[in-house]
Amino acid sequence: MIALLLLLIVGATPLAAQNPEPVVEVSGGALAFTEATEPFAGTAARFYVSPRISLGPEITFIFGNNHSHLMLTGNAWFDFLGPRSGQPRRVTPFGVVGGGLFHTREQFSVGNFNSTEGAFTAGGGIRTLLGNRVTLGADLRVGWELHVRAGATIGVRFGK
Repeated sequence: MIALLLLLIVGATPLAAQNPEPVVEVSGGALAFTEATEPFAGTAARFYVSPRISLGPEITFIFGNNHSHLMLTGNAWFDFLGPRSGQPRRVTPFGVVGGGLFHTREQFSVGNFNSTEGAFTAGGGIRTLLGNRVTLGADLRVGWELHVRAGATIGVRFGK
């Protein structure tokens, strides 16, 4: 996986001038686990390595009763439609996959319990461009610790 990411980054360097600008996103929504549905808030950064592929970190905080979860993933986004004439599309469907860590903190009257395990997320969505730099989107993902995630995202594109 790391070799593939390095190949994408090194191979895309000469094309960097053609790549879209980086994007920072803030998201919120709900994760449905097998036993409960809990709200989440998160943020991600996307750095384009080609006109349709971006890579970056994502941090998601999930709020539960007497517990919380923190998910840290490195993600790859694939835009199904690339820029047109060097400009981002008004509407872009995308796919996303990621892997990292899922940390849980349980609070009990006799003390706290912490656990960390591997995590993955995969799914897709759609985003629309509002003006020149702001995006609004929605996505649906499945992940581990086993959950279904539905969220909305607001992003800001940096650069030119």
